[in-house]
Amino acid sequence: MRILGHGYPAIDLQHARVLITGAGRGIGQSTARLFADRGADVVIADVDTAAADAAAAEIGARAVELDVRARDQWDKAVAELGRVDILVNNAGVMPAGAFLDEADAVGHATMDINVWGLIHGMRAVVPGMIERGHGHVVNVASLAGKLPVPGLAVYNASKFAAVGLSAATRLEFAEHGVSVSTVLPSAVRTRLSSGMALGKGMPTVDPEDVAEAIVGTCDTRKAEVAVPNYLGALDVALAATPERAVQLVRKLFNGDRALHPADAETRAKYEEQVRSIVK
Repeated sequence: MRILGHGYPAIDLQHARVLITGAGRGIGQSTARLFADRGADVVIADVDTAAADAAAAEIGARAVELDVRARDQWDKAVAELGRVDILVNNAGVMPAGAFLDEADAVGHATMDINVWGLIHGMRAVVPGMIERGHGHVVNVASLAGKLPVPGLAVYNASKFAAVGLSAATRLEFAEHGVSVSTVLPSAVRTRLSSGMALGKGMPTVDPEDVAEAIVGTCDTRKAEVAVPNYLGALDVALAATPERAVQLVRKLFNGDRALHPADAETRAKYEEQVRSIVK
């Protein structure tokens, strides 16, 4: 097998099987389209079977029902697929609001989906990659995994955890030819940010931009990729900046926007959707 300059075995996308979670819409759907365009065998996984079926039909992919919180569903899906060359852990939720007002059940669901979804996915898929001597995992985190945002405290916690989990597993899997990349988007125009004030100093990207970054890691195998890329060192810069100056910048750019949605009604609909999946 051909070894690339970064030390990992090459993966030919035209012969690769790619499993993408939360791919019925948004970033996951855009990523599925792009992988399909590159000739990959794409598997769209989503808890919303109607959305998964529709997205799969559009690009000629397969759809599987998968609640990323359920390890048994992961094991069943992987057993049926038989081989996964690239795993994209994309499924996630982003409840917003004051920390003390958030229901415990919503916080648990956030951690279960955004963190345990990644853990279950890697534990179900990576052993097969190691056995074959190659594979690639992309964990879709967020710049909120580096930068705290008022109104997103538990979401912040889940994404900080995702970043640390990805960095540690990357070190563990490297000797087996399996790479782990973390993609960290800024605000993305998807359902997760619905009702929130975007722009106005906050870098905002489209799902297609994130999809390009995800697929790009299959070549570069970079540890972390920010979207947009120029924000990659922002956490380091802020860490070296006095707190009073950071607070001033936050104020100038409406850093409390997660606490005050621009469209409260639209935001409330998304929050209700999150509460509906709480078990």
